[in-house]
Amino acid sequence: MKLDLQSVQGTMLIPLWGRATASEKNPEILYDKEAIEIIAGCHFDFTEIAKTFGEYGGISYLVRARKMEDTIREFINKHPRATIVNIGSGLDTTFSRVDNGTINWYNLDLPDSIAFRQSLIPDTPRNISIAKSFFDGSWFDDVIFNKEDGILFISAGVFYYFQESQLKEIFQKMSLFFPGGEMYFDAESKMMLNISNRTVEKTGNKGARMYFYVNNPKALEGWLPNIKLLSSVSYFKGIPARKEWESGTRVMVRLIDLFKLMKFIHVGFEKEN
Repeated sequence: MKLDLQSVQGTMLIPLWGRATASEKNPEILYDKEAIEIIAGCHFDFTEIAKTFGEYGGISYLVRARKMEDTIREFINKHPRATIVNIGSGLDTTFSRVDNGTINWYNLDLPDSIAFRQSLIPDTPRNISIAKSFFDGSWFDDVIFNKEDGILFISAGVFYYFQESQLKEIFQKMSLFFPGGEMYFDAESKMMLNISNRTVEKTGNKGARMYFYVNNPKALEGWLPNIKLLSSVSYFKGIPARKEWESGTRVMVRLIDLFKLMKFIHVGFEKEN
């Protein structure tokens, strides 16, 4: 079956394809066994995805998963009974790699996305899907949250599509409802966002414009009185370019970090005194 890149299935299978294909060749970065198995069992033609995103695309998806996983593992080491909320989860498979037997994990996404997810990755008692919009604050009540055990929100490749004003509003609500919580997400600079929008338009997709960018992560502290920047690191930091990669991939990796075009941002919602 030919895959429609503009469909829910298409947009969700692209990063899954990236992690599967790149992790087979770069297991030292991350080996996504579950993604490989799902792709192998899918009756979709991934030819167009491979042409569009290429080696660099797959590696960027794999690195993003690795950085998310590293942060989650560090958080779980400190908070073994933590709650993890994956915002815009798509077909993320991180739970299967990081589960310590005591965490509670939630996959938050729109109803059609969750329906497709559950057809490939069924829920389990501690890996639960919530079929709601990120901006529908009613999902707060669906999350089992113990302040003493800690809560971490992660979001990969999602916030780009929202306006800054939308994110400010939901962050404010979250900071009040989940005091002491932390958020980890990826972001692009304004320059990179413009490049990304042009690239997406070339695929024929006119309905997936990106708006949100971060040039100065410290500026996020101006959003709310109780938001604190915990860290900001360049996208490929700690992931050396391999000589086996195509020259274009190696150049992109260097440029992204040299000009701080993409980054991972970690913020905390400070508890009120």
